[in-house]
Amino acid sequence: MAYSCSIDTAVDQVLARLPAHIHMGLPLGLGKPNRFVNALYARIRQLPERQLTIYTALSLGRPDLGDGLQRRFLEPFIERVFADYLELDYLHDLRRDQLPANIRVEQFFMQPGSLLHSAMAQQDYVSSNYSHAARDINAKGLNLVAQLVAEDPAHPGQLSLSCNPDITLDLLPMIARRRAAGETILVLGQVHTELPYMPGASELPRDDFDLLIDSAESTRLFSTPNMPVTTQDHFIGLHASTLVRDGGTLQIGIGAMGDALTAGLLARQADSEAYSALLADIDLTPWQTLIAREGGIEPFTHGLYGCSEMFVNGLLALVEAGIIRRPVYPEEARQQAANNGELDDQGVLVHGGFFLGPQAFYQRLREMPLSQRKRFAMSAISYINELYGQESLKRLQRRDARFINTVFTMTLMGAGVADQLEDGRVLSGVGGQYNFVAQGHALEGARSILLLRSWREAGGEVSSNLVWEYGHCTIPRHLRDIVVTEYGIADLRGQTDAEVIARLLAISDTRFQPELIERAQKAGKLPKDFCLDQRFTENTPQRLQALRERHARLFPEYPLGSDFTAEERDLLRALNWLKSKFKLSEVLELGKAALDAPAPEAFPGQLTRMGLAQPQGLKEDLYQRLLLAGLQATAFR
Repeated sequence: MAYSCSIDTAVDQVLARLPAHIHMGLPLGLGKPNRFVNALYARIRQLPERQLTIYTALSLGRPDLGDGLQRRFLEPFIERVFADYLELDYLHDLRRDQLPANIRVEQFFMQPGSLLHSAMAQQDYVSSNYSHAARDINAKGLNLVAQLVAEDPAHPGQLSLSCNPDITLDLLPMIARRRAAGETILVLGQVHTELPYMPGASELPRDDFDLLIDSAESTRLFSTPNMPVTTQDHFIGLHASTLVRDGGTLQIGIGAMGDALTAGLLARQADSEAYSALLADIDLTPWQTLIAREGGIEPFTHGLYGCSEMFVNGLLALVEAGIIRRPVYPEEARQQAANNGELDDQGVLVHGGFFLGPQAFYQRLREMPLSQRKRFAMSAISYINELYGQESLKRLQRRDARFINTVFTMTLMGAGVADQLEDGRVLSGVGGQYNFVAQGHALEGARSILLLRSWREAGGEVSSNLVWEYGHCTIPRHLRDIVVTEYGIADLRGQTDAEVIARLLAISDTRFQPELIERAQKAGKLPKDFCLDQRFTENTPQRLQALRERHARLFPEYPLGSDFTAEERDLLRALNWLKSKFKLSEVLELGKAALDAPAPEAFPGQLTRMGLAQPQGLKEDLYQRLLLAGLQATAFR
């Protein structure tokens, strides 16, 4: 029977019942009981004779405020959006390499880019597939699981793992076997009042918990505000949207490119005429056969089924728009009947392992009738990310699957890079990306689609994200399949090296094509007389911007809504432009931008929001002029 107690008593119980070395597993992302974790962390740091190892992923913290203009922008926004969100004390110390000697944190996925400069985090990173995390954590001697849960008066005696059944459901059978062998392993839960109660597989009896915190947590849940979708990202999403087959299966990830794909699918469904006109203007002739065979541009007649490790805001938007509406069922016979149109529409629309998103996403789930919430089946990560275990059923459900993920670099030989820099520092982690790429090859009719921005700009320097070689890869080139950039689609499956290179060159930015061709020819991978087709030599941002201006309504800056005010949206555009165009050390360029800035009267609200309506001193005057320059450069884009 679960023991209900205060946080301090829970810490006492853990210390009394577990050995000197506590091995604590925490859910990735949202489901960590931060207040309990902080209390245990504080107690053990004062007990050098005890040890604590934390096994987790995606430890979430407010972004670094930085300095100057960035701080002026972020500070009020973060205060408003994150409010009283309770930070993890171990994360604060980990960022500064100040963990006590008797405490370690091992993560298999990091908040992207947030721990690049933490030696402790980099050294204790564990490179595991998401689907192997439970196995690996259990093997380390896990003896404490601590998790936020949800409750609902309509379900007495039950608790829901809500946002994070993913690894916990896979761990529970392992824990049961070890307990049967005499080991002590504790499972602790704490209710959070803002977590939606997700019924189904994520429900557990209260008695499955050894310790339950008797006071519910009510501080703000961590959220990920929707970021703006650029012209570059919109064209990536548009191209990818043509590869999704009606009646099929969809997996997508978080971020602006995922939002862009969602926007493309929404337009395909609800604004078919405008969508088709835009695609005709883009000219998809080179990929017409591929699109006809693998996807389509017509509205969805049968609808899609969502199967994604991360249940993201975009998937919910697609359900609400009636695009994800193909239900699946737990038994093969029922699924076959559903395929024949013999069942009602009360099956599962989306299987997800965990969720994380903006505050509005959580609110929509909380306010949704329980009967509708049942259609979002939060499940074990092993069910979603792997085919083994109920494989026949999964193959029936996941027909014509499109597993759509992102990379930040691609080699011309077809290797994708998503988790780590060349020097070995980890940006994020492998997570489930490999799992879905592998399924893209293992399932009949499935495709793995990697989304890539073909170029990037930082500090005024533009570079290609398609490169000849890179000192690391996340997805090896023998698993290459489909790659999408803002300039088009490259179908790489089963192609020779020379053809793969040619197809990737066709969707690279024209500014870098000559150098890339030269590198490939020098390596003997392209014929010396190779010449890129003329229609692929106009891959420029200017051409895409002109297309956007001709079809403006299909390019919403925030297709899934925004937590930013109108002034903040203007400011974010301006700040991103300044960051891309100038190095702060290049005083002369900054000075010229400041001199070319418009008068303050042009943007009064934005200057007031940044506290620069009445600049005090030379530094604030320069800030004002730079900001005005950025606002002018990005106005009405």
